[in-house]
Amino acid sequence: MLKSNKFNLYAGYFAFILMVIGGITFLSFASESPDTTANAASAETPAPVVSTMTGALLPSHRIVAYYGNFESKRMGVLGQYPTDEMLSMLNKEVERWREADPKTPVIPGIDYIAVVAQGSPGADGMYRSRMPDSEIQKAITLANQIHGIAVLDLQIGHSTVEAEIPRLEQYLVLPNVMLALDPEFSMKTGVAPGREIGSLNAQDINFAIDYLAKLVKEHNLPPKILVIHRFTSHMVLDYKDIKVVPEVQIVMDMDGWGSKAKKTDTYDNIVHPQKVEFTGFKLFYVNDLKPPSTGLFSPTEILKLQPQDPPLYILYQ
Repeated sequence: MLKSNKFNLYAGYFAFILMVIGGITFLSFASESPDTTANAASAETPAPVVSTMTGALLPSHRIVAYYGNFESKRMGVLGQYPTDEMLSMLNKEVERWREADPKTPVIPGIDYIAVVAQGSPGADGMYRSRMPDSEIQKAITLANQIHGIAVLDLQIGHSTVEAEIPRLEQYLVLPNVMLALDPEFSMKTGVAPGREIGSLNAQDINFAIDYLAKLVKEHNLPPKILVIHRFTSHMVLDYKDIKVVPEVQIVMDMDGWGSKAKKTDTYDNIVHPQKVEFTGFKLFYVNDLKPPSTGLFSPTEILKLQPQDPPLYILYQ
């Protein structure tokens, strides 16, 4: 098993991008995938516990989503392009995946950062900014427009999952609204986001699972998807203690940028061996093309990663 507390595993560098819009600092940590060649995982990969509940999306479908925040051009494609152009681009990616894997239906998604990590403490000292209801509703409206799902992504800063998730209940009770957690910006050490890579532990993640499972039971909903972003072993602690329940489908998403070799290494040695249930793979339109990159992964290339168990959540930033 990979050691989870070795900061010296990070072979990349941190690119801090700060952008201030309307008083909100949009911080993109944009961290490169570590080189884990010398730290190959020895943990056994558990078989996914497939939910038999009606309406479960995984593993019978693949989700292809666009990521970002509507107010920031630096955080991903959601804010980088006009809405119609962005949706057209997403549709083209969806079609590429349908052609690459015709046996797996593709569902489009809008992965919206609803809580944005901040480089400064703010009025409450929590180093995060909560997006207004109107912007969250915009993400859900777009998801409905494309007959897809919305994923509300949380960068909690100095706050907690216990404080942030319940505030989104009015949206999470909708059948096509899912949740994502970004450990990179969960700063348990007390430093500001962007100064080091954060982490979440099994207790944090299990709170999210229990909360979503409760909503599913109380409102007779189809299973929720919980996405957890990661690109180092330290970002998700005690993964073996993460609970698996039929009401929540867990996706461990490979979130680092870099060359194909580095991303493959991170996926093979960290994300897939510690996936809990299912895996995801994020592609960066800009950062994945930085030298010495030879290009962006194609759908066919990603399908060849662990071909018997390929990623089912594909995210473009």
